[in-house]
Amino acid sequence: MTDHPVYAKIDGPIVMIGFGSIGKGTWPLIERHFDYDPAQFVVIEPNPANHDFLRENGLRFVETPLTPETYRDVLGGLLEPGRGFCVNLSVDTSSLDLMKFCREIGVPYIDTVVEPWAGYYFGTEDNAARTNYALRQAVRDEKAANPGGTTAVSCCGANPGMVSWFVKEALLTLARDTGREVVPPQDRDGWARLMQSLGVKGVHIAERDTQARRKPRPRNVFVNTWSVEGFIAEGFQPAELGWGTHETWFPENGHRQETGCKSAIWLERPGAITRVHTWCPTPGPQFGFLVTHNEAVSISDYYTVGEGDHPEFRPTCHYAYHPCDDAVLSLHEMFGAGRQQEVHEILEVDEIVEGIDELGVLLFGHEKNALWYGSRLSNDETKLLAPYQNATGLQVTSAVLAGMVWALENPNAGIVETDEMDHARCLEVQRPYLGPVEAHYTDWTPLQDRWEHFPEDIDESDPWLFRNVLAS
Repeated sequence: MTDHPVYAKIDGPIVMIGFGSIGKGTWPLIERHFDYDPAQFVVIEPNPANHDFLRENGLRFVETPLTPETYRDVLGGLLEPGRGFCVNLSVDTSSLDLMKFCREIGVPYIDTVVEPWAGYYFGTEDNAARTNYALRQAVRDEKAANPGGTTAVSCCGANPGMVSWFVKEALLTLARDTGREVVPPQDRDGWARLMQSLGVKGVHIAERDTQARRKPRPRNVFVNTWSVEGFIAEGFQPAELGWGTHETWFPENGHRQETGCKSAIWLERPGAITRVHTWCPTPGPQFGFLVTHNEAVSISDYYTVGEGDHPEFRPTCHYAYHPCDDAVLSLHEMFGAGRQQEVHEILEVDEIVEGIDELGVLLFGHEKNALWYGSRLSNDETKLLAPYQNATGLQVTSAVLAGMVWALENPNAGIVETDEMDHARCLEVQRPYLGPVEAHYTDWTPLQDRWEHFPEDIDESDPWLFRNVLAS
């Protein structure tokens, strides 16, 4: 890429919280696409492992960690009321508390996940309270209590984030390919009714990461293509999914939510060892892990038609994630040993020798069976597009860029999720960084992934029931 459009001018400080793999990759995109004063760019990064890079690139940073006791003083000393931007790319900081503070002083805000304070994921004994549903609902309650005001974009990475924009593009693609003349809906109800009218029963966030390096994974090392801490935390949360109105069976270890929109259920089992059947273009049928993610809840909620506990229509939605092979081995080792590895490694762009991150949405149950729509970005192409990140990282950082642009163009939108944003504008900004963005139809269903010698408890009346998707 040689043409880098400047989308907006940012007056005042840009404060980035966290400078791990995603922060490191987001910084050059901010440099390219915004007019700002580099002297007013500051990073909050307590991890010494990232300080050399910050120093070598002349980036100002503070080492003080954000805690419930310090965050207001630290942020208050760096941000200026009504100016700048707060970009939260950290772990172990309360997204909701940081978001509320930024809105108090009139500073736009963005994050990639609803993150709690340190200790929440492993120190909370009530599994229902550890779900992403509970974390999201707290943000939605804040939105309801304080509508409007300075824009705060919640959960705007690759997923959650970009995939919500892909759902809308997939719906429009499916509508065209089934002979419908559809004008893109202008509100939530219109989008939900479009999904319903197309006969879509549900959505998998279907991902296959094939990035690999030559060096074998060492024992007692957790290897991943993005934040190891983030993946372990969400992997230990209960498996969770948006629960559709077409479902006729309920899992024995399943639990319904008692408050809020009630669009999701959770299972009494960690997501990172809960397998589901899914499909991606490169491997075709595959196993994925039912790792909890905000988009599983928000998409099912956003596309609900009707009110109350028994709406007219709601899609099932969940993540179906096959991480890179080294991460799969790392998960097996971690859960088998009953303890986390002390050493964490992220596959760097220059050591990866092959592979892509194939991330999209699989819309299923309609007249054309199933449609996968998404990004098939390779590590080799990533090297040509942006520095300091692999394909997984660029899918995230380019979504952060798009979310920042949208926030600056819509400065008084209040708290928003990516489902509520203008998907066309966001993808217009992001698409140059996504490699091939493609639509693929398939005749695959979960009923095909069975071994005749080992009968399973399935329901052949509807191949797309979660009962058939969940692996034994």
